[in-house]
Amino acid sequence: MQSCDTLLFAEIIVTQNESRSIIYNGGIAVSEGKIVCVDTADAVRSQYTSENTMELGNSLLMPGLINSHTHAAMTLLRGVADDLPLMDWLNDHIFPVEQNLTAEQVELGALLACAEMTRYGTTSFCDMYLIEDATYKAVDQSGLRVLGGEGLFVFPSPAYPDFETGIKLVREMEAKWRGNARIRQAVMPHAVYTTTPEILTTCREVAEELDLPLHIHLAETPAETKACLESFGKRPVEYAHSLGLLSERTTVAHAVDLTDDEISLLAETGTNVAHNPESNMKLASGMAPIQKMLAKGVNVTLGTDGAASNNALNMFTEMASCAFMHKVQLLDPTAATAQSVLDMATCNGARSMGQADLGSLVEGKQADIIAIDLTQPNLLPMHNPVSQLVYATNGAEVHMSMVAGEVLYQDGKYLKIDYPALIEAAKDVAKWVQKKIQKRS
Repeated sequence: MQSCDTLLFAEIIVTQNESRSIIYNGGIAVSEGKIVCVDTADAVRSQYTSENTMELGNSLLMPGLINSHTHAAMTLLRGVADDLPLMDWLNDHIFPVEQNLTAEQVELGALLACAEMTRYGTTSFCDMYLIEDATYKAVDQSGLRVLGGEGLFVFPSPAYPDFETGIKLVREMEAKWRGNARIRQAVMPHAVYTTTPEILTTCREVAEELDLPLHIHLAETPAETKACLESFGKRPVEYAHSLGLLSERTTVAHAVDLTDDEISLLAETGTNVAHNPESNMKLASGMAPIQKMLAKGVNVTLGTDGAASNNALNMFTEMASCAFMHKVQLLDPTAATAQSVLDMATCNGARSMGQADLGSLVEGKQADIIAIDLTQPNLLPMHNPVSQLVYATNGAEVHMSMVAGEVLYQDGKYLKIDYPALIEAAKDVAKWVQKKIQKRS
């Protein structure tokens, strides 16, 4: 018998391995934060022993979900400006408040986001925001994983007075957090309409120099396309490609307004797409042609966007929205199958983040695992686990979240976050935001 750090046993394991195997009455052995065995419970018990055994009973174990595009600290602005078009929402309501944010407020908003994601089964996320170092501090405290980057603009932000200082800050944060296994850095120019060709070229060069991922909002709305044509004489995807931005290291968020040729270009360059169906619907940005992208071989992932434009960070409801949106978009019930959508939220997300050790429960991969309570009435009876995860689960059934073998949340309790204190802090920041809004009006 071999000793391991933790043993988990449950009724069902959705592995998301290459063959998409589902194990009934299964077990997982974990050592040093990694999975060392996934098999039937009898097979695992015959090989491993541990002083920490989690008998989870009528539960489903699966990989932690990966939120491929969000702005964590925008939890502070949840519900501030709803029912508006994207550019009005950004320019008239969001940007003005954000310009006054402090590091302490960003850390608070990010910690609130981490609590929400942990509670609803997300264990890794890709984040672009302001004063991103404060977000990293929140992630470090929460135990989650992040691929993050300071949002880079042509205009000043609360983190820097100009782009040159901003890109210097990216270098400094890469050096500062390089030793943290759960916090990874990317280069994140905000969008084509908030940057210049020189800024985007520099971002690409720095990403290549430091071998970092690159992440940008792209082709989100027809209005963006029109503005890009007027400013640069090219549509957003063509413009980004002309500057060398499209590559396997790059993830473009949204990719709503695309031509067939642009979809082929994304596929040919290996560019990843972070699909944000609920935000796209709420802002009436449009419906991304993900079925065409998948058919061309584009790696499509799933994200929530920020809590100010969603208004939640719940990847289970995002999966359902994704599946339903594209079935009605194409009037085809076979579009956006449950398995393809689950892939977007797990293994596809791991690929876009450059972390091959995430997204599935396989020997040698990180022990980022969540447990779903199968006794909840909306999950009964259990005919097809993948179908139930995408179409029936709402996230409240998550009763355990683990990252690198460490339990972060279990049965209503946060093990690394002081949640009662977080509730009180959120009340205080809400008053500050309201004062800023009232002052502008």
